[in-house]
Amino acid sequence: MEPAIDPGSTAWMLASSAMVLLMVPGLALFYGGMVHRKNVLTTMMMSFVAMAVIGVQWVGFGYMLAFGTSIGGWLGWDPSLLGLSGIPHTRLYGDKAIPELVFVMFQGKFAIITPALISGAVAERMRFRSYVAFILIWSTVVYCPLAHWVWASDGWLFKLGVLDFAGGTVVHIAAGVSALVLALMLGPRRDVARGRTVLPNNLVLTLTGAGLLWFGWFGFNAGSAVAAEHPVAGAVAGLAFTTTQSAAAAAGLMWMVIERWRHGKVTSLGLASGLIAGLVAVTPAAGHIRPASALLLGAMAAAVCYAAVQLKAKLGYDDSLDAWGVHGVGGIFGALMTGVLCFTPVAGALAGNFGQLGLQAVGVAVAIVFSGLGTFVIATALKAVWGLRVEEDVERDGLDVIIHGERGYHFDQT
Repeated sequence: MEPAIDPGSTAWMLASSAMVLLMVPGLALFYGGMVHRKNVLTTMMMSFVAMAVIGVQWVGFGYMLAFGTSIGGWLGWDPSLLGLSGIPHTRLYGDKAIPELVFVMFQGKFAIITPALISGAVAERMRFRSYVAFILIWSTVVYCPLAHWVWASDGWLFKLGVLDFAGGTVVHIAAGVSALVLALMLGPRRDVARGRTVLPNNLVLTLTGAGLLWFGWFGFNAGSAVAAEHPVAGAVAGLAFTTTQSAAAAAGLMWMVIERWRHGKVTSLGLASGLIAGLVAVTPAAGHIRPASALLLGAMAAAVCYAAVQLKAKLGYDDSLDAWGVHGVGGIFGALMTGVLCFTPVAGALAGNFGQLGLQAVGVAVAIVFSGLGTFVIATALKAVWGLRVEEDVERDGLDVIIHGERGYHFDQT
């Protein structure tokens, strides 16, 4: 008798997939509120366009590369998965009693939001068509192989024992490092280069986006248990849900405390940045640590990411919206601390120790080197073909009108 589809787990995974997709417009709002008014649409479109571009790539061949039959632990391959043509809608995924197509769509949402995160470092100055080409190529040659290494059962980092519950390595380190490389290659925005402060155009958008990200992150992390009624995965999903909330709350609180101590004021942007830092740091650890450990992790991550954000002015690089400072640094810190704080990894009953910390360091190093080099090669090729940066007059007048022929706001019209 063939195993039956579990309706509870399937419903939870469908809901989790939708929650993760909601994070993309949440990210668009979060980023869009922090740029010049003249660039808000372009900035938001850099998130939204990933839903179209990577949405097609993932169905066409991305899933095959990430989760197809492993070629030596390095890459997935199975021509029957092209266009998902070889997956009957009734076929189940592993022992989780959910349709494989549900798992495909859940993972596809991760593939969509990861390159969108990179846009935070290149906002207000990267050519839109170069960005679109970049995320398509980057997702194919960087994200998909890295996802296979870490998450596929035959991936070489998975078999080595590297823990990444929901994407600290695959998503946040890869995106954060790539964002830093692109920011360095593009150079600072014209206003930043001239010593001017870029003020957010609408922090209401940013706070709204942060709230949507926090909500969607429960699907991001708890959904990564890939079941709700499975005897083990269901309990892990509940653990991940709790640790996600705990880390985000502690990080938001810690960021406010630091701001109050250093500047005498608590800012809305600081609160939003803090809770995102906590969510990033807990992502690789969510199903592996206790709630009390999540509070500690979130608080520490806020302090570490706060320091990283302050450093960009001293070091002279323009990570426009702190994609590296929050996602890259937070992902690295969270991945390493997973090795220290873990107590019940999904793959076995291990306790935090130097051995696991060493494995986590291997995963972090691999993600940094692979994503960094991959980004440099892709960006160098695109620079030779199309160029990476918009012209001086386009940056001066705003990308929204020049590139898209639209304005985000029309407050000056009657």
